[in-house]
Amino acid sequence: MEEDEFDRWARELEQQMQREIENTYSSIVIREWLNPSNMGGMRDADAHARYTGPCGDTMELFLKIEGNTVTGASFLTDGCGATIACGSMLTKMISGEPVERVRGVTDAHLLEKLGGLPEENEH
Repeated sequence: MEEDEFDRWARELEQQMQREIENTYSSIVIREWLNPSNMGGMRDADAHARYTGPCGDTMELFLKIEGNTVTGASFLTDGCGATIACGSMLTKMISGEPVERVRGVTDAHLLEKLGGLPEENEH
């Protein structure tokens, strides 16, 4: 079956978009965005926070805490790929960590773990 003009156009557009994504985001961000860890709510969470950023993306973070340790973390978001990557990486960074250490995690720590983000995604 021969590729028709529309199929060729769609394939070329997809390849162009893939190149733009790879030129814009680190491989870590792309991995966390396309295959996020810990995405979902948590019914028995011991702590829950919800934040809507200036761009309109909302992030919810759920924590399970036993003693002084974060034993589970998950997130929900209606945000873009960068927001999904942030939620995924953050939950991986804090799971199994003492609460005091988790309180010290900053946006700079998260950005470093992600290999950075474009300026327009840092908010």
